[in-house]
This record gives sequence, C-alpha cells and structure tokens, in this order.
Amino acid sequence: MVNGGRKPDYAIALNATREFGLVISAGLAGVEARLDIAHFARDRARVCSVVELTDATDLLSRFQRTLAYQRMALGIERRALRRLDEALLQNFEAVLALAADVAGMRSDDAHSLHSLQLDCVWGDDEAIHVVSASGATGEAPTRRYPRPIAKIDRLLHPRTIGLVGVSASGMNFGRIILRNLLGSGCEPSRLRILRPGEDEIDGVRCVEGLASLDEKLDLLIVAVAADAVYGLVDEIIATNAVESVMLIPGGLGETEKSREAAAAMAERINAAHGRGDGGPVFLGANCLGVVSHPGAYDSWFIPLERLPKPQKRAQRNAVMLSQSGAFMITRLSHNPWLDPRYMIAMGNQTDLTHGDLLSWFAQREDVETIGVYVEGFRDEDGLVFARAIRRAVENGKLVVVYKSGRSPAGQAGVMGHTASIAGDPVLFDSVLRQAGAIVTDKVEDFDDLFYMAGVFYHKRIGPRLGAASGAGFEAVSAADSIDGETFSMQMGTLEADTVTRVEAILAEKKLAALVEVRNPLDMNPGADDDAHVRITEAFIEDPNIDAVVVGLDPTAPMVRALAESRLRPGYDINDPLSTVHTLPPLVERSDKPIVAVVDAGSLYDAMADALRDRGVCVFRNVARGTRALVRYVEARLAAELIRTNRHRD
Repeated sequence: MVNGGRKPDYAIALNATREFGLVISAGLAGVEARLDIAHFARDRARVCSVVELTDATDLLSRFQRTLAYQRMALGIERRALRRLDEALLQNFEAVLALAADVAGMRSDDAHSLHSLQLDCVWGDDEAIHVVSASGATGEAPTRRYPRPIAKIDRLLHPRTIGLVGVSASGMNFGRIILRNLLGSGCEPSRLRILRPGEDEIDGVRCVEGLASLDEKLDLLIVAVAADAVYGLVDEIIATNAVESVMLIPGGLGETEKSREAAAAMAERINAAHGRGDGGPVFLGANCLGVVSHPGAYDSWFIPLERLPKPQKRAQRNAVMLSQSGAFMITRLSHNPWLDPRYMIAMGNQTDLTHGDLLSWFAQREDVETIGVYVEGFRDEDGLVFARAIRRAVENGKLVVVYKSGRSPAGQAGVMGHTASIAGDPVLFDSVLRQAGAIVTDKVEDFDDLFYMAGVFYHKRIGPRLGAASGAGFEAVSAADSIDGETFSMQMGTLEADTVTRVEAILAEKKLAALVEVRNPLDMNPGADDDAHVRITEAFIEDPNIDAVVVGLDPTAPMVRALAESRLRPGYDINDPLSTVHTLPPLVERSDKPIVAVVDAGSLYDAMADALRDRGVCVFRNVARGTRALVRYVEARLAAELIRTNRHRD
C-alpha cells in the first residue's frame, strides 16, 4: 500500500504546447520538478514526446534514463524491477489512450485540454498509484490554412523568375541579386525585371509590372523597401500572376511598429490559401534568398566575390534550411566542403514554415542529409516539423538541428531578429530527438554533425571504436572522449590476428621495441605515412572495430604533411606516398567510418583541405572529432531503430 504523505516518485503530464500541440512528458515530480531543468543533463529531469510519435514502450525506454526512474529502481531485485516496468508501461498506456481521446476532441470542440499532471508513486503493493492530479482546459487554438507546399517545387526549380526592386543605375540589393542570378548560370531568357520605364538592365528584359507579364511566373523575388511590400503582396494575390514569392526585405514584423501591419499581411496571404489553387507561397520576409543547384540559380544578395561557392562534389546530397541567412553564410565560409544541394534562408516565416519545407524535403529521393537552424516556430508548426523529421528518418535521411535562443537574452534577440517565439529549449531538444533528429545547441557541434552526416551517410555504424596516433596524447584523448550525455561508445578489443598484423608493421618500421599493441594505440612519433595508413587499415578491418579515429601526427618529421618542405624537397603532400594520396582510397573502399585528425596550426591547412577534398572526414582536434562521432553514432543507431519499428508495425 501507499504510505500516507509520501512524496511522489515521478510525474507524468500532458500539455498542449504552442509549438508541438499535445506533448507527453515523464520525469521528476514535486519540488525537484520546479528546479531549473536546464541545469540537468539531457534526459535526466524529464523526457518529452509529441503524443502521436510515441507509444508506451518508447516512452518507458526513455523514462528509464531519468533520475526519477533510477531512484525507484535503486536496490530493487530483478523480478521486482520487471514488475515496476510492467506497472509503468500500463500507466503510460492509459495516459496515452487518454491523450488520443483528447486529440480527437481538439479538432472539433471550442475548448480543449491544456494540461494534465499526475503525481505517482510505486507502492508497497508493487502497483502505481496516483497521489495527486491537476489540470486545466482552455480555448482550442485557431489554425491557418495549409500552405500549398507542392509549389515549393516552383520556388526551387523555377523556369521563369521575376525581380522587383532592381536599380537601373546603382548596386542595390536587387541589382546584386540580378548579378548573382546571371553569375550562377541563370540564362537571361529565364528572367524578367518588373521596372516601369526601362527596356533592359544587364541584358535582362524589363516589363511595366505584373499585369504586363506574358506568362505566369514560377518565382518572383521582391527586394523593395519594407513599406512597399504590403501593397505589392496584395497585388500579387489579386493578379494570381505568380506561383511563389521570395520576400527579401527585413523589418516586417520584427519591430513593434511593424507587427500589426505584418500580421494583417500574413492573414491576407493565409486567406488566399483557402481559395482556388491555394494562391502563391511566400518565402520570408527578412530572407537572404535561395541557392538551388538543381534549379540553376543563386538569389542571395551577397556578392559572389565575398562568398565563393566552388563546386566540391559532382553530386550533392545535403540541404541547409535556416531562419538566419547570416548563419548559412558563416557556416559555408568556414566550411566550404559542406557544399549543400539547396541552401534556403527562411526569414520570419510569414508564410512558408520550417515544417512546410522539411515536409517537402522529407520526400525527396535526391536528399540524404538536412541541416536546420531554428530560432522559433509558428503556432503548432513544431508538430508539423516533428512529423517531418520522423518521415525523413523513416525515408532514410538524417536531420541535424541547431536551436538558438536558449537564454532569456537570446530569446529576446530571436524576437527582434525574425519575429519568432523561441520556446522552451529543453522541450524542443527532447521532442525533436525523440522524433529522430540530431539536436545541438552549439554552432561548432552543428558544423561537425552536419559535416559528418554527409561524409558517413553510406557507412555502416556501430558502437566499438578503434583509436591510433603517433602522438600518444591523441590516442588517450580519443579514449577519454567516448562518453556522451546519453550514449557511449566502447573501445573495441583487437583480435589476435590484428595485433599480429600491427606488430609486423611496427617491426618493419623498426618501432616494435617502442610500442605495445593495444587499443588505443600510441604508434610512436617515428611512424611515417605508410605506418599510419596500414595500421588504420588493420584496425578498420578488425571485426571488433566499427569505426577508427586516427591521429595523422602532421608535425612528426617522418610524415609528409607540409605543402612544401625546404629541408627535404619533395617530402611533402605532393609526394604520392603522402597520406593525402594513400588514405583516401582506404576511406573510399571501407564500409566503416574513419575520422582523420590533423591537429596542428595553419601550416598544415593544405594537408587537411586536400584530404577533405578527397572525401576524408578530417578534424583538427581529436577530442572534438571523437565526441562528434559518438553523437553521430548514437543518432544513426536511433534512426535505424525508428526505421526497424516502422517496418515491424
């Protein structure tokens, strides 16, 4: 029986959230639950899921990571622990069944459940008891018309493109966009400039306005002053002369003065979606633009001389979606090897949302990885976004999400930047990870994981790591970095044949007396390029190893790591025996991931860049590379479980 006055062991709750709709959570109760849960490690205070994307078994497996569960399970013998799990499973099933009933009512009734919390204890009779309950109801949320997202195809693969706001004499944003369109290979015949009184600008024909078009445009790019946008949007809707629109101007809804007018404009756009063919879709406002390699156009207003976008791969497989154009620019400037297939700056989501674009890309067969920068969601668009993540993962894709606005100051900045409401970062993290995304709150982690998701997409994944380096600290650092917040890799045990194989390599290099073969392996600073590559090959071919992190030790005198050597002419990265030439073939033929570490200064940038250009996953710090691998392996294994469960259902 339940002891009188006993504190609850855990709480399970349903909450109708602004972003995600009905969410179920389970975790700490009472005073502990009122602590700032942002100070807890992931999944320790509570776990959360969108109701429709979870079941009782999934919720229980995640609840078992929490402090609440681990405290209940402490000291319980195995049979009693099994009964605890069975009782929790029944409890979760009952609450999810209630949630399903509530979800069915929400679409029809004027009022709906806003919150329900049950404080529970595991009783002496080995049953779950509810010791207190609280809840609230309120008005059901209003909903927008669904956007006709099929028209995103016209936005990204336009046959015809119109521009408004191009200067005939100066280099304003509209003129820069025109130059970028032409410079990215967009034929002038595809373009129309809407500018009265001009015949042509930069070889592109001008027309008087929308009414003067000889055909319906697939895309119209609007780069006029913010105050002129409102009337132009009304004209676009009224003439039905455009399938999709890109709103470049900022300031729409991001300042107190503009919010009312911007909200009214958004309502008019929404109303158009309820008529006829749904009207045009709008990207932006406060939108940098789009780079669409399949659509053969670049509409960013950043001059090409300030952000070269060289083609690194013949076949791109990635997409980057970002509320902030500057986020994409800086990421691409720092990491040109990312080279996405599509880069889309969304701005303040006046119309098209994160959920809309991710839903469209989730179905694309030519996309493997998707990176997303999120400041905030429109009402209930987090739910659409979570559904799209799950659909993308089920379709074999990987989704990496970076969320900003975790602090109060950051949330205020989000509101000023793209008129978004940042929301609860802990809820965001838990819900989207459960949906199947790789979620991070650090820019560097986003860079690492998005990069790794692309280069390792076709590799087999497992939890056992091999680590080797000519610098002993790197081998140790890799081993010290295998524990993540919610998942850990293990150092694989080398088979006897692998040990013998490595010993023979070391003997050939006259290093056998200096090195004991183990995992992690310090192969000695005397190891040359050949030793690094052959030992990596021995490790990666060991059946007990699923991935290898190898430090290439570029400052060691025996490694051909310099762009040009004055002391030993020809002993550099241009030598066919350099790791730059001998490691990429191993990486290509191996079906397991290999992370190469070039931990040294700018003198060795040429080595790192040459390896990346040849398809090698390169990090400049072994701990950072290993931590990224741990997060990536965890996400891949979770994605594979989602796909397995889908096929089982």
